[in-house]
Amino acid sequence: MRRLSLKLHVFGSSLLSSYWNGAATYYRGIYKYLHARGHQIVFHEPDAFERQRHRDFDRVPYAGSVIYRNRGELERSLAAAAAADVIIKHSGVGVEDAFLAGAVLDAARAGARARLCVFWDVDAPATLSDLWNGRDTRLAKCLPEFNLVFTYGGGMRVVREYRELGARGCYPIYNGLDPETHYPVAPEPRWQAKMTFLGHRLPDREERVERFFMQIARALPEYRFLLGGEGWRDYPLPANVIYRGHVTSGEHNAANSSAETVLNINRSSMADYGYSPPTRIFEAAGAAACVISDRWEGLEQFFTPGEEIFQIEDGLRLASLLRTLTPVAARQMGERMRRRALREHSYAQRARQAETLLLRNRTRPRPTRTAEAA
Repeated sequence: MRRLSLKLHVFGSSLLSSYWNGAATYYRGIYKYLHARGHQIVFHEPDAFERQRHRDFDRVPYAGSVIYRNRGELERSLAAAAAADVIIKHSGVGVEDAFLAGAVLDAARAGARARLCVFWDVDAPATLSDLWNGRDTRLAKCLPEFNLVFTYGGGMRVVREYRELGARGCYPIYNGLDPETHYPVAPEPRWQAKMTFLGHRLPDREERVERFFMQIARALPEYRFLLGGEGWRDYPLPANVIYRGHVTSGEHNAANSSAETVLNINRSSMADYGYSPPTRIFEAAGAAACVISDRWEGLEQFFTPGEEIFQIEDGLRLASLLRTLTPVAARQMGERMRRRALREHSYAQRARQAETLLLRNRTRPRPTRTAEAA
């Protein structure tokens, strides 16, 4: 029997650029494999934060891309979205977020037949904090109108909090691995290091980066460490830390395959919520890197600590691990993690999960404006 094809119009931060855009890998994995399952994707993104000047590529084969530069162009995108079967508003678009929360619902109402409207959160701890503290009153009013809420992490705590805030249904769709994008490559000298960390400098991660990366580098001056990501240029780096700045998507495989170990440090808010494996874990797993992660609840749902991933709680244990870990043991750990990711955590599987939920709910009545949101 032929699978039903859905037309999806999506509003997110950027599909084309990973510059100051940690959700890029997630968007690409989800929408690439939804397209592979027969669905049509149009991704609308703003020309903002210099992302269009730092594109990883100009187009992708699995989605149409629409760049809008002002409110008028955004409204034309919304008018086009009214013809979709599913309209998705991601969190953290970065431009016109408050307006978009209501506007996508209006677009879903504008068509002649029932349309599904989804709020898809790519940073649930930040979004929920804004909702609970009254900093996002527009989304708070509109939230009960969305047919579904998807999140890319947070587990049952996030589900519970979204339901308490009025969401009709909330479902985590976790990060995953696209083996066609992230895979082992031959090591390159410029990326070789005892430990590599790729991540932008963010306020609620900086203290943990200092504790688990900078202090370790200072304690182990005999080793070379590598740091990638925006925002670290004016940070007092140890002499044995090589800073690469923004690392493009095309460089991730070389960076992850060349390092003896790759460090994951969750933002404090994501670590507090737990069940929030970031994209860098799966990118590194695809390259068969030996990953070391800080501790957060739910890690064992994705990878087995001590067998497929190292989990550390303090700097002393991390320094000891780096001193005693052999290259052979690191490679074996990385291979085990890669096999687990391919078996259980592919974006093909995540896309099937999203598709099932979209198809199951596609006949729901379109969103109706509540008195609060009017």
